[in-house]
Amino acid sequence: IDLHHDIFFFLILILVFVLWILVRALWHFHYQTNPIPQRIVHGTTIETLWTIFPSIILICIAIPSFALLYSMDEVVVDPAMTIKAIGHQWYWTYEYSDYNSSDEQSLTFDSYMIPEDDLELGQLRLLEVDNRVVVPAKTHLRMIVTSADVLHSWAVPSLGVKCDAVPGRLNQISILVQREGVYYGQCSEICGTNHAFMP
Repeated sequence: IDLHHDIFFFLILILVFVLWILVRALWHFHYQTNPIPQRIVHGTTIETLWTIFPSIILICIAIPSFALLYSMDEVVVDPAMTIKAIGHQWYWTYEYSDYNSSDEQSLTFDSYMIPEDDLELGQLRLLEVDNRVVVPAKTHLRMIVTSADVLHSWAVPSLGVKCDAVPGRLNQISILVQREGVYYGQCSEICGTNHAFMP
């Protein structure tokens, strides 16, 4: 938020400066004020300046933006729980593996959408699944997201979370669920014909 406000302050200054130059040019070079216009077609100095100054401004905006972007991507150092989400065409597989001893299989289950004919009263169409992911509230969680076939995107908008599921790559995100409830999400990457049926 601070970065946004700092950048916006300078954007307002630039806006006022450019508007001042535009109004001044319109005023001084109006056809009634100057009926015979000058024949200047280019100026090397001004063209160099209006190329260099915006470049410097963009660099000054980019450096703190990149720093903020990468710091926001940092995962919680010591999450209480790690869950792995694997995207398939067209369902999700979840693995809870934190609390297993070395010889046990991790808790793994598939999560399919409930067909419209099987919905009960009050259940949401295209959002209800047969096996929900259950996590504790007010706890730092780490989600590891990948895909088994094509690009997917594990997204829960009400938690402010979206992470691409890429075959052969593990992406991770941090989640802090603030209050108890049911949070719905869907695949938000066009992953095939049943993309819309992959909550």
